[in-house]
Amino acid sequence: MSGVGFHHVEVWVADAAEFGAWAWLMERLGFELVQEWPEGVSWAAGGAYLTLTTSPNLSDGEHDRRRPGVNHVAFHGGSQKAVDALMADAPARGWQPLYAERYPHAGGADHYAGWLENAAGFKVEVVAGRADG
Repeated sequence: MSGVGFHHVEVWVADAAEFGAWAWLMERLGFELVQEWPEGVSWAAGGAYLTLTTSPNLSDGEHDRRRPGVNHVAFHGGSQKAVDALMADAPARGWQPLYAERYPHAGGADHYAGWLENAAGFKVEVVAGRADG
């Protein structure tokens, strides 16, 4: 086996207009835009990459994370302070907080994370990696 972990994730979106909200999030999380074409974009970090693309082969134009398939993608968010700052900035960038009444421990007392959903219904989790000292 040559490696461990994800090589890449490809997400199909209904409209290329969705790339803007993702761009802010990916850049904020330390990903670098490595490829861009009219129907797609790719961001890379840590040896893996995430691609967003439109496709003429979509069977349904609407994403629903509650259907079978991927529910959400979780990202390392850095420190607790970094996650807090990202969560505070997210609504102005097209990402709405989920489980706000239980933030930052919606995943349990020992799990510091925020959950966000964009206008198309894609959900992401941003996980703090360490306690701030």
